[in-house]
Amino acid sequence: MTDETPKPAKKPSRQQVFTLLVEVGRKDGDGLPRKATGAALMIYASGVDEAEAVRETVAILKQADMAPLDVTGYGTLEERLADGQEIEPEERALMARALEENAVIVAQITPFED
Repeated sequence: MTDETPKPAKKPSRQQVFTLLVEVGRKDGDGLPRKATGAALMIYASGVDEAEAVRETVAILKQADMAPLDVTGYGTLEERLADGQEIEPEERALMARALEENAVIVAQITPFED
């Protein structure tokens, strides 16, 4: 006898991906170049809302021995497109990965030097 009870439909995820720019200062073990005074990190982070994405991002960066100083949110893919921004396929792929994996993805690190 087989169980033919249908499985309940999976609830749609309320997660969204937000584009964040995080400025970090120096901290021992941060992995930044020796002469850097800090860095800007372009990040794609999933969350139910932007506040959650920011909290998760800051927590992960602190675990990675980084010193987050400031976070600027640039919105979701849909918000950025509505603002007229062009989003490259590589960037869209990273956003899709962040959503699929419920992850924080650092797409780019730009060290600052005096």
